[in-house]
Amino acid sequence: MSRETRAAVLEQSLRKLGVEKLGKEDVQRMQWEVLEAKIGNWIHFMRISVKLLFAGEKKVCDQIFEGVDSLKEQCFADVTGTSVAVLLSFGEAIAKSKRSPEKLFVLLDMYELMRELQPEMETNFQGKYCMEMRESVVVLTKRLAQTAQETFGDFEEAVEKDATKTAVLDGTVHPLTSYVINYVKFLFDYQSTLKQLFQEFDEGDADARLTVVTTRIMQALQSNLDGKSKQYKDPALTQLFLMNNIHYIVRSVRRSEAKDLLGDDWVQIHRRIVQQHANQYKRISWSKILQCLTIQGLSSSSGGQLGSDSGSNSGLSRAMVKERFKTFNIQFEELHQRQSQWSVPDSELRESLRLAVAEVLLPAFRSFIRRFGPMIENGKNPQKYIRFSPEDLERMLAEFFEGKTWSEQKR
Repeated sequence: MSRETRAAVLEQSLRKLGVEKLGKEDVQRMQWEVLEAKIGNWIHFMRISVKLLFAGEKKVCDQIFEGVDSLKEQCFADVTGTSVAVLLSFGEAIAKSKRSPEKLFVLLDMYELMRELQPEMETNFQGKYCMEMRESVVVLTKRLAQTAQETFGDFEEAVEKDATKTAVLDGTVHPLTSYVINYVKFLFDYQSTLKQLFQEFDEGDADARLTVVTTRIMQALQSNLDGKSKQYKDPALTQLFLMNNIHYIVRSVRRSEAKDLLGDDWVQIHRRIVQQHANQYKRISWSKILQCLTIQGLSSSSGGQLGSDSGSNSGLSRAMVKERFKTFNIQFEELHQRQSQWSVPDSELRESLRLAVAEVLLPAFRSFIRRFGPMIENGKNPQKYIRFSPEDLERMLAEFFEGKTWSEQKR
C-alpha cells in the first residue's frame, strides 16, 4: 500500500470520526453552543488520533522500514502530515478567535489536553521530517496558554466594568453576582491547570498568584455592585441590595474551595460588611418611625402631667399623642407596603433581619401603648388612632422582604 493510499485512509478515518476542516472564519460564525460541542468533539478526536490512529501508523511504518530510521520517519511524516494539520488548525482557530469569558474553560480543557498528549507526540513524531509537526504542537500549546491567560485577564476587567442595566427592583442578588461566583467556583475545578498556566509565563508562586487573581475578581465584583447600588432612589434599599449580594458572595465562598485560598480573615471581614449594611438598613428605615414612639416632645411644659386629666395642658397633650399614633400608622403602613415588595432571598438572613427590626420596634410600641393608650381609649374613636396591636405588627413584619408584587398585596 503506497504512502498516498495510507494517508488517504487515515484522513478518511478522521472524517468518519467527524473531524472537519474548520478555519478561524468558520469558528467566528458559529453559535457558542455549537462551538462548545465541536471543541468537546475535537478533544475526543485528538485523543483517539494520537493514542490510536497515529500510534498504529507508527507501528506500520516501523515494521515496513525496519532498520532504516530515516525512511521510517519520512514515511510516517508523509502519511500523517495532512491529518495532523487538519486537527491542529481547529485548535489554532479557537486560540485566535475572539476572546470571551465563557471560552476560558474550553481553552483550559484544550491546553490541558495538549500538555497531556505532548510526550506521545514527541515519541511518535521523531526526527527531522516530523520536526515541523512537533513544533506546531508546541506552538499551539503555547498559544492556547496565552489566549487563556488573556481571557482570564479580560474577565476581571469585564466584571469591574459590567454595565448591564438589569435592575433588580427588589434589591435581591444581582445576576452578575451569581454569574461571577459560579465562574470562580468553576475556576477551582481547574486549579492545577491554572497553576500550570501561570508557570508557563513564570509568574512566581502559582498558589499565591491564584489567590491574588481570585481576590481581585471579588474586589472587581464588589466595586461594580457598589456602583449598581446607587441606582436605587431609596437609600435603605441600597443597603439591602449590598447586604444581599455580599452575603451571597460570603456564603458561596464559605461553601467552596475558594475559602482555603481567600482565608478566614477574608470571610470574617466580609461577614462584618454584611452586618454593617444590615445595621445601616435598620437605621435608615426605622429610626424615623421609632421617633414617634418616644416620650420626647410629648411631656407638657408644666411638669409633664401627661395622662392626668387635670390641668389645662391635658387637651394639648392628648392631641399630641393622637398625632403620634396617626403618624406611626401612616409610616408603618407605608414601610409595610413598600418593603414587603423587597426581597431577602436567603431565609436565615431574612429571618434575622425581621427579628432585628422586631426587637427594636415591638418593645417601643408596647411601652408607648401601655403608657399613652388609656388616654386614647377613653376618648372618641380609639380605633382610629390605635390601629395596630403588637400582634398585628409582628404578623405584618413577617411579610417584609418577601418580594411580593402589588397585585399579591391587594388580595
